[in-house]
Amino acid sequence: MDPEKINTYKTEVTAELESLLNWWITFTVDTEEGGFYGKIDHNNTVAPTAPKGLVLNARILYTFASAYLLTGKQPYLAMADRAFTYLTTHFLDTENGGFYWAVDFKGAMLDGKKQVYGQAFAIYAFAEYYKATQNEKALALAIDGFSLLEQHSFDHQYLGYLEAFTKNWQEIDDLRLSDKDQNEKKSMNTHLHVIEAYTNLYAVWPNEALAQAIKKLLANFSTHIIDKDTYHLQLFFAENWEVKSSLVSFGHDIEAAWLLQEAAEMIADPTAIVQFKNLALNISKASTKGLAENGGLWYEYDTATAHWIKEWHWWPQAEAMVGFFNAWQLSGDEQFLTHSLQSWSFIKQYIRDKQKGEWHWGLNSDYSLMQGEDKAGFWKCPYHNGRACIELIKRITAKNLHTW
Repeated sequence: MDPEKINTYKTEVTAELESLLNWWITFTVDTEEGGFYGKIDHNNTVAPTAPKGLVLNARILYTFASAYLLTGKQPYLAMADRAFTYLTTHFLDTENGGFYWAVDFKGAMLDGKKQVYGQAFAIYAFAEYYKATQNEKALALAIDGFSLLEQHSFDHQYLGYLEAFTKNWQEIDDLRLSDKDQNEKKSMNTHLHVIEAYTNLYAVWPNEALAQAIKKLLANFSTHIIDKDTYHLQLFFAENWEVKSSLVSFGHDIEAAWLLQEAAEMIADPTAIVQFKNLALNISKASTKGLAENGGLWYEYDTATAHWIKEWHWWPQAEAMVGFFNAWQLSGDEQFLTHSLQSWSFIKQYIRDKQKGEWHWGLNSDYSLMQGEDKAGFWKCPYHNGRACIELIKRITAKNLHTW
């Protein structure tokens, strides 16, 4: 392995992080109505009256707080402050607790649904903002979010977390995260981001009840979510963990590989650390089944019909950068490093918008751009790509390059 190759990787993702964050600073700030625009298309055209989503705003808060922690650059802190103010002013449900799923472009509640996935991102973001600012209100909101999920969403009979609730935390018929998802009581995706949020909260609030919740979540993954034969993640479940889906999501596989290992390491559980380091390698190996010859990671595969969803979405490529790099650090197997570098090469060639900035939503198998998708929006946020750059910078910086 050539250390210069790693050094170049760090240099390039450092520049990419700055480019990405500058795009968000330049194009997304809503100077008329406050906060950030709810939708910007692939041509950087703003839809000024688009709804504003919890996930977008929480991910902006997380990413800019994380970037400020890394760089100390004041414009990043200003963006984080703006996101924190908007979330606490417009999304926070002061009557029932938790955060609304969406507000309108003026900041009035549009959808008060308590989607656990969204609550998790609020916890994740407030914990990161507390790291950056020592703002006690942010920490209190993150801890309150944990308490609300344990009170309302935690399944005492089968363990795990139920997907969604009404504004006042009652049962709801439509549990789906989006129109693309199945209407089931539990999902891999929500559990992955709950454990991600709890892990980040534990870094600033090492509470025993929180540690136990993380241990239970790790057990949920090893027992129910990770397929013991294939090491792919099952996506949807009934309340009793009966599997209700046949899709493989390669992006979620490679993302989970490193996030679950991080959770085990955060709570310093020796048994879990060994278990999830091994699982990280096995899941990473399984994820390589989704790699195309050009280094891009395909979107999904349906095991029931043997049908490939041959699209290259932006976020699996970002997660592949980190996940495969992590697998290389764990194993020393340079093939994993090659996969990480090839993911970055694929992004540079095909996913990054060289003319208008940020990353395209994705490509079809013929390399044509996926049409009608956002550059920024309800789901298109600076979190996956921004975090990938930050994570790689931190991992490479932590090592003496001459010892790789």
